[in-house]
Amino acid sequence: MSHNLNFFNGRSSMMYVNEAPWHGLGQRLDHPATAEEAIEAANLDYTVVKKPLQAVINGKRRIDVPDYFATVRTDTQDVLGVVGSRYSPVQNRDGFGFFDSLVGQNEAIYETAGALNKGEKIWILARLPGYIKLLGRDVVQKYLLLYNSHDGSSMIRAKLTPIRVVCNNTLSVALAGMEQEVRIKHTPSALEKLEEAHKLLGLSNSVYDLLDTIFKRMALTKVTDKQLIQYVEALVPDNPESESKKRTENIRETILSLHQDVEDAKAIRGTAFGAYNAITEYTDHVIATKDPNRRLNSAWFGSGERLKVKAFQLAQDMLLN
Repeated sequence: MSHNLNFFNGRSSMMYVNEAPWHGLGQRLDHPATAEEAIEAANLDYTVVKKPLQAVINGKRRIDVPDYFATVRTDTQDVLGVVGSRYSPVQNRDGFGFFDSLVGQNEAIYETAGALNKGEKIWILARLPGYIKLLGRDVVQKYLLLYNSHDGSSMIRAKLTPIRVVCNNTLSVALAGMEQEVRIKHTPSALEKLEEAHKLLGLSNSVYDLLDTIFKRMALTKVTDKQLIQYVEALVPDNPESESKKRTENIRETILSLHQDVEDAKAIRGTAFGAYNAITEYTDHVIATKDPNRRLNSAWFGSGERLKVKAFQLAQDMLLN
């Protein structure tokens, strides 16, 4: 199952608005008005509970494992993960509910939601009003993403996520002194703290205004072939081992090729934004083709995001030279 989506009662656990996503699965909706509608369409209307964890000794005797619990999905009885005593599950309905006030005020539109694997990782993506327009036609849309895990692997995370429309690249960024993400531990106070995620909306206008300026400066900043090669080498540093050295060279060549051939590259080729976009293209699409199961997690929260943040910071440095 290359898309890695959860399936329940023969339906994929995902909903989307308008165009079908990259894997062509999921239930299409016409702009759901509430998180409840999105959750039901995406098969996310299940609950997760903690169950005492036991160890089986010699195949017979069972003993309790102190201070550790299994998280269990109650409708399927699937074990989703192992957590500690302080972990408190945050249900899908509760975790996504705070989006409703944004949508109700026409400040966001539900775009997609879904679950991965057995349902231990879930997300909802809402599009904010407005967009960033580069060089007259290249559009970057503004999104707010909420991600939760039921297996203890990560905190609840709400973050701003700009996406370049023409190639569907996620543009991970790091802006010094500006908060772009809220992280919340799975504790009894998690729901109360989740309400604080509202402050991301208040910050979103200033953050995206700054990104508008930075992206436009990147798009107008020309880079030479030498600068481009130095940029890629800084992102993918040398590795002395022979096998790793060849792999490093292949990655660099792929990124440089993407800079030349990426969809709609003519307007941004030879610019700092074009160099940065080549990295996001590599991360979101080339790596995903090799291992599609990692696509969402890597692009939004994993190694792919870290590479894109570094790429953004180095592209910003080009603006200072």
